[in-house]
Amino acid sequence: MMRVILESAGHTVTEARHGTAGLMSVKAAPPDLVITDVMMPTMNGVEFIERLRSDPNYAGIPILVVSGNSELATAANARIGKPFLALELVTAAALLIREAGG
Repeated sequence: MMRVILESAGHTVTEARHGTAGLMSVKAAPPDLVITDVMMPTMNGVEFIERLRSDPNYAGIPILVVSGNSELATAANARIGKPFLALELVTAAALLIREAGG
């Protein structure tokens, strides 16, 4: 659903099925923005963010957490709760990309 929303707003989206695949994807082609959930298989979103932030090559990539759990999303640049409106997702993504200079 997020892919469709973001692509309809003009963004190019690369998906990863879990945190480990997400890290590999970021390292293969660093994106302008990472969007993650907290609850994921193989590696939760908190660990994913910590690992991404610990690598100086990728630490500056803005991260948007889409999660109902606000307490676990403090390491991200921004968070939107679930359920969310399409406009919330598009607005948050555009703002983070713009703030990062993308």
